[in-house]
Amino acid sequence: MSGVTIYEVARAAGVSPSTVSNYLNGRPGRMLPGTRKRVEDAIAQLGYRPNRAARQLRTGRILVVGLVVPSVANPFWGTFARHFEGAALAHGYRVLLCNSERDPDREREYIEELWDDGIRGIVLCSSLPSLGHVQSFVDDGLALVGFDRTAQAGDAASLVNISIDNVVGAQLAARHLLELGHRRLAFVSGSLASVNRTERFRGFTAALEEHGLTSQDTLVWSGARSGSGAPEDYGDLDASGLGRTAARELLASDVPPTGIIAINDMCALGVCAGIRDAGLRVGQDVSVVGFDDIVLADLAAPPLTTVRQPLEEMAAMAFAQLRQRLDGDGPTAGQSLLVRPELVVRDSTAPPPPNTTDRH
Repeated sequence: MSGVTIYEVARAAGVSPSTVSNYLNGRPGRMLPGTRKRVEDAIAQLGYRPNRAARQLRTGRILVVGLVVPSVANPFWGTFARHFEGAALAHGYRVLLCNSERDPDREREYIEELWDDGIRGIVLCSSLPSLGHVQSFVDDGLALVGFDRTAQAGDAASLVNISIDNVVGAQLAARHLLELGHRRLAFVSGSLASVNRTERFRGFTAALEEHGLTSQDTLVWSGARSGSGAPEDYGDLDASGLGRTAARELLASDVPPTGIIAINDMCALGVCAGIRDAGLRVGQDVSVVGFDDIVLADLAAPPLTTVRQPLEEMAAMAFAQLRQRLDGDGPTAGQSLLVRPELVVRDSTAPPPPNTTDRH
């Protein structure tokens, strides 16, 4: 039933409106069990649902936070959302989840809707270099935590950023292949416009420089379609398709790579499919390294070597930072928190086949 008021609940339960209010706001005090039972029964019978915005006006707070991710089509974000929700529920908070596809207009629209619903704390998993499209909400008091990005010029002074050290992660991946003896490497990504992708590419090139390699020794595939020349960013919705197409094109080149580093695990799984499409063997003819360590990585055939992000720890960290700011007992200045990644070596990587290290 819609439109039921707190006064109707009070009449049905035979109590005062203030008693119902105390129950709804978690202040039962010395309320007798029988009184509490009558209030609960009246709420159930009438189908009463408290208005979140009105409740916030009365109490000054609302125990709901927002989580905006690129897309749960990528299991990485589904897993992060599950861990984040678990951390929130443990402290009595609920989570509203939105998928933005890294579209700044959609991010702003979702945040505007959450703000209008009275939600004052949001974790934004954007990785866009600029968050200017949501700056006005931060100026109005929104507690915002950026996830999967490091601090950027122009960020709000109060913004907290949490991220894996993407530079180090990509260095670990590239060093692993180089130490196995690979000298013809490829880096597969969509558009390099996001903060995390830019940093992973920087780590990749830094590892190459450590081993005395140049751009002539490597291939970078970022989604440019042959014929049109226009870049396509497959993003989280079709990362596996990006990887598969990239592998097909790279392996058809005059001097194909023996090792491929993908921007994330879903992309890496697509790369593995493209290698099989070419009649080659993953981990024997061509080595592949992913990034994230999603649950599918260990289930792949062969299991995928990847860079692990400790998602449960990072999700708890994101919620803790958000809650501190909502409770007013955290620092007001922004922070940039980096978590060290870990390389997980599985069977998708091995030394290059004989007579391939000198093909370039």
